This record gives sequence, structure tokens and C-alpha cells, in this order.
Amino acid sequence: MDIEIAKMSSKGQVVIPQKFRADLDEDESFLVFKNNEQIILKPASKMDKQLSEDLEFAKRTEESYKRIEKGEFLSVDSDNLLDEMNKW
Repeated sequence: MDIEIAKMSSKGQVVIPQKFRADLDEDESFLVFKNNEQIILKPASKMDKQLSEDLEFAKRTEESYKRIEKGEFLSVDSDNLLDEMNKW
């Protein structure tokens, strides 16, 4: 894994280190992901069907966790689990 240090300006701008931008076009757009302490940039031109599906899954998972934290879930014992799953 390559590691470099970048700083954020007062305007929120971050320069991607030169060795990481060698394969990027000047006007490239990026998808920006934030996961706890991680910020991930993905070139939008590299977005494919799998990434779209992954983003949708991540969104649904995040929404599910929020509902669980609010207590909005169904508690089922092991005897009734398959019956409940078949209702979905």
C-alpha cells in the first residue's frame, strides 16, 4: 500500500499527491465515501454496475442499522425464523 500526506486548505480543497494522480484526467470527477474515520475517493469514470449495486446495498444497510438503533426491528426465535423470512 502506498501512503502520502495531503493537507486540506481553508476552502476544503485537498491535493491528490502526484504519484496517485498519474492515471487520472484533469477534469476527473470522484465519488466520495465516508465510513467512520475513512474518506475514500473513487474515480467516477471507473464506476461500474457492481459499484452501483454496492452503493445501494450500503445505503440499505445503513438505513437498517438506524432502524435497529431506534428499536424498529422484529425479534423472532429460531423456530419462527424461516416462517418470517418466507413472508419477505
